[in-house]
Order: sequence, then structure tokens, then C-alpha cells
Amino acid sequence: MTFFKMSDELFQFLKPHRRLAVLSGAGCSTDSGIPDYRDRDGNWKHAQPVQYGDFRRDAGTRRRYWARSFAGWHRVSGATPNAAHLALAKMETAGRISCLITQNVDNLHRAAGSRNVIDLHGLLRKVRCLDCGDVSSRDRLQERLAALNPDWNFPASQFAPDGDAQLEAAASDKFVPADCTECGGILKPDVVFFGESVPVERVQQAQQTVSESDAMLVIGSSLMVWSGYRFARLAAESGKPLVIINRGKTRADNIASFKMDGGCTEILAQILPALLDDST
Repeated sequence: MTFFKMSDELFQFLKPHRRLAVLSGAGCSTDSGIPDYRDRDGNWKHAQPVQYGDFRRDAGTRRRYWARSFAGWHRVSGATPNAAHLALAKMETAGRISCLITQNVDNLHRAAGSRNVIDLHGLLRKVRCLDCGDVSSRDRLQERLAALNPDWNFPASQFAPDGDAQLEAAASDKFVPADCTECGGILKPDVVFFGESVPVERVQQAQQTVSESDAMLVIGSSLMVWSGYRFARLAAESGKPLVIINRGKTRADNIASFKMDGGCTEILAQILPALLDDST
């Protein structure tokens, strides 16, 4: 079956469903220069991200994390929305999307113009103190880290999706992390780490969104982690059509109503004009 034929079938499938709940993953941001986590078979492309428990209890883990984050922050902070983000924002404006649940922490959906967004895993642009709860700017922290490490100069060899960067082993040994300016406590990006639970209120809000929508569209996610997969399963168990756009397999392929294998930007570009025209 040709790509254009599949795109037409995708449009026909989405056409009658006027209120889509959308779940986006890392594949939605790859064309913005932010790598994704997994290959076509759902396996890790990079070293697994730091675990929350290790980060909280081990100063060496925190030092390594912040050294890598310091080196990789510009990749995330300098990224701009791509055609997939812009297409989803236009679909929301046209009344095609009721809510966008994103597993991404890069804030590119809002930058593209989407307004009803649930940041399931939080946002990298904010930093939270694990002791007093103070929330501050990641850009401001970058300035503090630069001041604390004026002679630190270790180039990144590879970037990861969460703003992390691959560094030589000696790089983190010489890195000085920053403490909370309010209480001297431990600083952590205001995102959900692996091994950490998604806040209950976000889960409940996303569940309600799926329940109140006509169908669910998963785009750019392999759904290999429970935090996103649960919503695809909820849609399927509720009898709502589940549509998936992703490069490679996903955890929900066997419960999907329609699956299209391909890139987010190219597929949305094919169906967007027809969807917007059908919304008028």
C-alpha cells in the first residue's frame, strides 16, 4: 500500500471524530533536533536515563547528571517547533483536538500555539528544589552552573532526548553542581524521572480528557512506558477508536484501530489540509 493511499485512509478514519485526545511522544520532536529514545523495535538508543532514587540519594549521580545537562541544555533550549507541532496546534484551533497530552518535556507544543496541553512528565525549563519545593528557571540555573564551573570545557559527543549529553568519564568528576538558593537543598529538573510517579492530578486530568473525547490519536510514541500506554489502553477499553502514527512498533499495536508507520511531520502534512477543510 502506498504512502498516499495510507494517508487518505488515515484521513477517512479521523474525519468523523471531531474531538481527538492526542498523546505525543519524543518522535514528535525529532525534526526539531531533539533525539528520540527508542529504535524501530522499541529498544533504547541511548543509555537509560538516570533513575529518581539514584538521583535523590547519591551526590555522584547528581553531579554526573548536572554535568551532562549543562553540556546538553542548549540543544533543548534552542529548539523550535517543527511542522508536526504546528499542525497539531492548527488542528486544535480548528476544533479537531480537545486536549494534547504530551510525554515530552521540551515545551514545543505550547511554543507552536497549542493551548490545552497536559505536560505529563513536566517541563525541563523549570527546576524544583526537592527540599523546600521552590521552583526556578532552568536558564537561570545554567548561568549559575557556568559561574560555578568557569574552566569546565568538555564537549558533548552525543545528545539524549531529555537534554542530557554524553561526556567522557572525567568530565563529571570536576563538575560543581548548584544548590537551592532558598534553602541549600537538592535541585532537580521539574520533570518526572524514571522510577518516579507522574503526579496524580495530571493522570486524572488526562484520563478525563480521553473519556470525554471521541477518539485518541497517539503520535510519535512507542508507548513502551506505562505513563503513556495507560491512556491508549483506556481508550481501547472504552471502545474509542485508537489511531497511532509512529516510526516502528508500539506497545499498543495490537489494540489500535488504525496504525500508520512513518514520520510525524510528513504524515500530518499529508492529512492536515483535508482535516482543516473538513472543519469549516
